[in-house]
Amino acid sequence: MEEPIFTNVDCISLYVPDLDAGIAFYSQALGLKLLWRRADSCGLGMPEDVTEVVLCTSKNPMVDFKVPSVAEALERFVSNGGSCEYGPFDIDIGKCAVVRDRWGNQYCILDMSKGTYDTDETGNVTGVSRK
Repeated sequence: MEEPIFTNVDCISLYVPDLDAGIAFYSQALGLKLLWRRADSCGLGMPEDVTEVVLCTSKNPMVDFKVPSVAEALERFVSNGGSCEYGPFDIDIGKCAVVRDRWGNQYCILDMSKGTYDTDETGNVTGVSRK
């Protein structure tokens, strides 16, 4: 049996019309910790620090799976009957692609080949720590 292409669920993205209200609900009321914040999105961490809840002000709910390499995962995914809807494309921290499985389920695969976000003391993204 081949190794799994997914490392873990990186995040689930949820739409909120107001980022501050979303942070208040998910962070202050429900206890998730603010990890990073940009003008239109933020990442909130769970206690195990594996999967993030990403709040977005654009309506694009999605599940993202982390993979070691988007290029390698995409090749294997497509050769086994899946399709690439968009990508691969660069993101701040690596590569990403939107894929669809044989049953029509759409999600993202991403790698962190470029690094991780650097943030200030309030969680605002200040840059990327390069690998």
